[in-house]
Amino acid sequence: MLKVYVIANKNKGLVLFGWVIMSNHLHLLAQSKVGDISGFIRDFKKHTGKAIIEYIQNGIESRRKWVLKIFSENASRTNRNKEYQVWTHENHCVKVYTDTFVREKLEYIHNNPVRAGIVERPEHYLYSSAKDYAGEKGLLDVEILSTKWKTYN
Repeated sequence: MLKVYVIANKNKGLVLFGWVIMSNHLHLLAQSKVGDISGFIRDFKKHTGKAIIEYIQNGIESRRKWVLKIFSENASRTNRNKEYQVWTHENHCVKVYTDTFVREKLEYIHNNPVRAGIVERPEHYLYSSAKDYAGEKGLLDVEILSTKWKTYN
């Protein structure tokens, strides 16, 4: 993810405000300096999809056959991919205009691991920008928005 982020930041002008990676999906609150967020999403899916397949094929994944079978079945349902499809073709992009909506989206993104029962507090989850909003350093560079992250007990 870090390598993809650095490439996207350099080549696509990606500005990342918030993010979380879960086991079966991810959320981003981001903007493209060049106005091409859909191009970033397309390239991100292409690059990471290939990397995931390569890792599964060449790594030590114990469920290799099962996972590749699922990705192969996904590809068979579309004309776009010949062999494997990791990501869905749909995106749920939403334009964010107001401060209130930004805060709602950040809270939703950061609370994903809490709702899933993985951690008690958002900033305890490694694969998220919640640490950054709690005043700590997270895995990726994010542009902190003017809202302060709060942990709710």
